[in-house]
Amino acid sequence: MTPPTAPGPAVSDAADRAAATAAAHTAGADVPEGVVLLGVRHHGPGSARAVLAALDAYRPQAVLIEGPPEADVLVALAADPAMRPPVALLAHVVDDAARAAFWPFAEFSPEWVALRWAAKAGAEVRFIDLPAAHSLALRAPTGEEPAPPAVPEGVPAAPGAGPGGIDVRVDPLAVLAETAGYDDPERWWEDAVEHRGGADEGDPLAPFAALAEAMAAIRALHGDGGHDQDPVREAHMRLRLREARRAYERTAVVCGAWHVPALAGRTAVAADRQLLKGLPKAKVETTWVPWTHRRLARASGYGAGIDSPGWYRHLFTAADRPVTRWMTKVAGLLREEDLPVSSAHVIEAVRLAETLAAMRGRPLAGLGETTDAIRAVMCDGSDVPLALIRDRLVVGDVLGEVPPDAPAVPLARDLAREQRTLRLKPEALDRELDLDLRKDIDAARSRLLHRLALLGVGWGEPARGRDGKGTFRETWRLRWEPELAVRVAEAGIWGTTVASAATAKAEDAAAHSATLAEVTAAAEACLLAGLPDALPVVMRVLADRAALDTDVAHLAAALPALVRAVRYGDVRGTDSAALGEVAEGLALRICVGLPPACTGLDADSAAAVRAQVDEVHRAVALLPDPALRDRWAAALRTLADRDEAIPGLLRGAAARLLLDDGRLDAEQAARLMGLALSAGTGPAESAGWIEGFLAGGGMLLVHDEKLLALVDGWLGGVTAEAFSDVLPLLRRTFAEFEPGVRRTVGELARRGPSAVRRRGGEAAEPGLPGFGTTLDPARAEAAAHTVRLLLGTTTTTDLGTHGDGGADDD
Repeated sequence: MTPPTAPGPAVSDAADRAAATAAAHTAGADVPEGVVLLGVRHHGPGSARAVLAALDAYRPQAVLIEGPPEADVLVALAADPAMRPPVALLAHVVDDAARAAFWPFAEFSPEWVALRWAAKAGAEVRFIDLPAAHSLALRAPTGEEPAPPAVPEGVPAAPGAGPGGIDVRVDPLAVLAETAGYDDPERWWEDAVEHRGGADEGDPLAPFAALAEAMAAIRALHGDGGHDQDPVREAHMRLRLREARRAYERTAVVCGAWHVPALAGRTAVAADRQLLKGLPKAKVETTWVPWTHRRLARASGYGAGIDSPGWYRHLFTAADRPVTRWMTKVAGLLREEDLPVSSAHVIEAVRLAETLAAMRGRPLAGLGETTDAIRAVMCDGSDVPLALIRDRLVVGDVLGEVPPDAPAVPLARDLAREQRTLRLKPEALDRELDLDLRKDIDAARSRLLHRLALLGVGWGEPARGRDGKGTFRETWRLRWEPELAVRVAEAGIWGTTVASAATAKAEDAAAHSATLAEVTAAAEACLLAGLPDALPVVMRVLADRAALDTDVAHLAAALPALVRAVRYGDVRGTDSAALGEVAEGLALRICVGLPPACTGLDADSAAAVRAQVDEVHRAVALLPDPALRDRWAAALRTLADRDEAIPGLLRGAAARLLLDDGRLDAEQAARLMGLALSAGTGPAESAGWIEGFLAGGGMLLVHDEKLLALVDGWLGGVTAEAFSDVLPLLRRTFAEFEPGVRRTVGELARRGPSAVRRRGGEAAEPGLPGFGTTLDPARAEAAAHTVRLLLGTTTTTDLGTHGDGGADDD
């Protein structure tokens, strides 16, 4: 590479003076001539300002940055106006995209500042960390146990380290903070760096020299500090640094301060090459991807994370009065949430924060002081608004952007095109999206989201809509996470477009399904995602599996998804006739095989079958063939009338389903309950029948005194020995009732039966208070009139007779 054009005389003089200063700083060290080592804290705004000041003074011809060398070809994109941090370099193994790594950059990251400075100054930029081809190859392949830490032969372990050279990872900031008498490393860093400005006046390299000296002392004590791959990484950095020294007169290295002592020391070239010899290698691809402040936070699990990305960005971008500007931001956020915050609150909060800083001996009010002031002045001592402030401002949900022409897998390019066409911009904040499937654009959005879900790219997840469960509406909760870029790269093996990749994935899922239910789920996904090309393959697999599978449980598990697919196919305008034929065939086979399959089941198996019966009942109700619904009702009637060979839970559930559908009247239900609760039936079996029968709700007991009397009489006759066995079943059953229903049933049971007589003095059957033995025509007509009004069937005569909605005037 040829060095950049030589600077003019004025700039050259300034650079010579900076070089002389650098030489003075490194005179007692082993730093090579013509090199300045700018040790930084990743994502530190103070470090970023100091790096900018040092680069302006030193004017290097080459800038070496800690990062994967494969990204050298992407450096030019950093100067693109469309590139807006936070962003990250993504490197992944070509044939195993799950093995990937990110190198994030924020606006206040020293490395990002160096990239931008070099682009503006025309300096050469190189990344010098261990190539991603090696670092990713050292990771275990997807699905395997993690490999032990790879330490090449001859690499010394950290002093005092355990097996493998690892004991406890040393946090150099924590060591320096403890040495300075601080109990909080973040607070020490703010006082020592963030609140001190970009660099010492007149000597922009002085802070880096001081930090290098401190790191040298720590590494002399702790060695590699438990970072077992650091010797290999630093060996590669030294080799790249030697190459730059041979090509350029002035070179600046921007790297983590932890590595500075290793780069400054003298090491033989042969020794460094020996450390790198024999490292495994993989073929990798790199690109830029958007990142978020939330993923920069330490709470996300990011190793080099910081506690407050939003606060650090504010410190870096606030030209002056950072505390005042921060309080103004907080006030604006609280006002958006309808909290009463005025300008007076802002003024008082600023004063209190500055006073607290002075009392605590801090050079400037930091995040702790501003938070305390906000709690006292703007939040009335409450931590609830503070949680919102931390989430939205201290951490933040800023999502970066990358240029459209950034390198990407074809699938990612097609996804970006679809997002632009459908006006679905990725956002870091949770967003609820309501779709009306009758609109073309909403239907297309739904297909895209379902296709991505099929590919394992969880950009959106279905949510319950505000307007109920209408089949023409869908609600999604969207949130774009940076890791989804890896999921897109993984899904790239299925195709180059979202549609083709989802089609291939659906076909593969159907072909490799372990159960019939998984095949029907794949068929449903095809219709939801609008994948007509995949349906023939899925239908062929479905027909083969359905013909061979004789297990009623498998058929019952598969039917609901298949019926939903038929239903959604109609809503979305897709052809689902073939699916409908298969669904009817499965339902018919279930009707035939259900009663024998329910014989001799234990309690757990009966509970599982009961759940499947409920699902099949709802599914059959959606099928258009009335004869099939009659067959299903006959199968349920067979269950309800069978003897104790079928568990009481299933017999009771079948009776309740028939009753709710109007295929069983109250007298017949009472007869079945009487048989189930007779003395010849065991208490546990009777309790199971009640559980199955009352699973649909307890209003039956409120409105039918015969059923309540049967349950009450049976329960009163249960022996003390059996009562403790049936009590858990009954408590579970009654716990599912609405609170009002439970109170009413309890009150009716407390009162007990009462003697109710019919007109004419005839003795009636024992009844409960509040229930009549015969119908009151006048009161019934008033209720019937209201029902006719609701149904729109009221006649002119009705309106004249019941104009007030009450009973007849006479």
